[in-house]
Amino acid sequence: MSAPVLSPPLTARLFRAVSIAEACSWVGLLVGMFFKYVAVGNPIGVTVFGPIHGALFVAYVVVTLVTARVFRWDLRTLVVALAVSIPPLATLWFERWVRRTGRLDYSPSGSASA
Repeated sequence: MSAPVLSPPLTARLFRAVSIAEACSWVGLLVGMFFKYVAVGNPIGVTVFGPIHGALFVAYVVVTLVTARVFRWDLRTLVVALAVSIPPLATLWFERWVRRTGRLDYSPSGSASA
C-alpha cells in the first residue's frame, strides 16, 4: 500500500478549510438569491456567489474523497460526508462531528482512530 499523497494533518486542515468555505459560499448564494428573487430583483449576488459556490462544492467533494482515503473512513461516513454538501451549512456540522468523533485523527499504525 502506498503512502498518502497528503500528510494526515494537512489533509485534516484542508478538509476543515474547504468545509467552512463551502458553507460560507452557501450563505453568500442564499443572500444573493434573496436579493434577486425577494428584495430587489438584482441578480448580482447570484452572479458572484453562484460560480464561487459551484467551485467550492466541487472542491469539497474532491477533498472529502481524499480525506476519506487518508483517514480510511467507512462507506457510511463517506456517504454522509458527500450528502451534507447539499443542504446549506451542513458541512459545518459534519466537520465538527468528524473532529469530535476522532475521524480526523491519524494513527501511524495505518488506520484512523474512531
